[in-house]
Amino acid sequence: MLSFENNADATPIELVAKEDFSNWLAQQSEKVHNLVTRAEFNAAANHHVEITDESGHLVRVVAGTGREPNHKSLGALPNTLPHGAFALVNLPDADVYELALGWGLGSYRFTTYRPNDEHHPRVLHLDSSHRSVQDEVDAIALVRDLINTPASDMLPHHLEAAVRRVATRHNADLNVVLDKALLKQGFRTIYTVGQASASEPRLMDLTWGDEDDPKLTILGKGVCFDSGGLNLKTVAGMRSMKKDMGGAATALGLADLVMRRQLPVRLRLLIPAVENAVSGNAYRPGDVIRTYKGLTVEIGNTDAEGRLILCDALALASEDAPELMIDFATLTGAARSAVGTEISAMFSNDDAVAAGIEEAAKQLDDPVCRLPLYKGYRPGLRSPVADLCNIANFSEAGAIVAALFLEAFVDETRWVHYDINAFNSKSRPAHPIGGEAMGLRATYRYLEQSFNR
Repeated sequence: MLSFENNADATPIELVAKEDFSNWLAQQSEKVHNLVTRAEFNAAANHHVEITDESGHLVRVVAGTGREPNHKSLGALPNTLPHGAFALVNLPDADVYELALGWGLGSYRFTTYRPNDEHHPRVLHLDSSHRSVQDEVDAIALVRDLINTPASDMLPHHLEAAVRRVATRHNADLNVVLDKALLKQGFRTIYTVGQASASEPRLMDLTWGDEDDPKLTILGKGVCFDSGGLNLKTVAGMRSMKKDMGGAATALGLADLVMRRQLPVRLRLLIPAVENAVSGNAYRPGDVIRTYKGLTVEIGNTDAEGRLILCDALALASEDAPELMIDFATLTGAARSAVGTEISAMFSNDDAVAAGIEEAAKQLDDPVCRLPLYKGYRPGLRSPVADLCNIANFSEAGAIVAALFLEAFVDETRWVHYDINAFNSKSRPAHPIGGEAMGLRATYRYLEQSFNR
């Protein structure tokens, strides 16, 4: 964890870059030289050596930052150092934010259901001038907590409560269209996907900021649990589906960060929230739904539900003609096949926006890979009885096909679509196993560069 209070007793952490290691080692005492040699320390990221006095008391830590310091360079230390208080010394100002962020992200624990687990925190003390890093740490922790929470405590009404807490914190307005009211207002796909659940489907619409500022709309897929519907998933396929609201969690975390940092935008957050459950009134393969935009959609597979709830939200968002729309969704397994679990697949109808996000992703080591909106696959979405089918008549390019389906509900607005995993299947420095805010940091950096002028 991070602290912004002075602590004279904090153990100093001396940072050593890989390129400076030889010169640094030549200046050390024989004792330190021997310790470093025995530990095979070479200033690699997340490697450290503990220096003690004659009584065995820890007096300082020497930590490597690798070749290019970033948020991962110290991200494992909160789990490997002895518990206690620490402070970074000889820290270049240019690296403070990223290194502190990595420490904060690496300190994350999900303890809701194991509050009595013994965990000894490693507290990193920083100057109060660096307090802004806590905004990002907290926003990402919010995303992780929501994804890690099981569906028993994270159904649509629970997700609404989380959105309300964020809205209240920032004095934002929140309107919720609930259950049968969705039908009255034309959001039939959201209602239909969620009608089989005991927790009513809903569309959350949060607004914040000066009405004269540029309009930014963020959307997130809020499928709080996905059984697959009548096209039931396998046991293995259903096991991790508490994370199918990871897009909504990421969208909420990004909106939270935008409001924390007071970005000069007129923000709108749209989260359709449902549980794709199985019941006597569940929607069926072959059903046809008239969407908010007026297009009719034939249901080819009830397990392709995320695009259905997003299509209504995107059509609504487009009416407002924002400068930019960004949606996050755990949409397809095909995206995982294409880019793996640690990279965010990204689509956009605007080359400049896509290039800006990819550049920000490289700067922050928040990997994003743009995939094409290849128009040649559009005919695969044709239906003999409706304007569209929610799946293609071929099995390849599933992530592209899903993005093309969504694009049909986007007007001329600049638009970015993320198909993310939202989960770390293994622990890495600064990225513990469990829910993850994939693409959030890169997107916020792009928004900050675009709107904060």
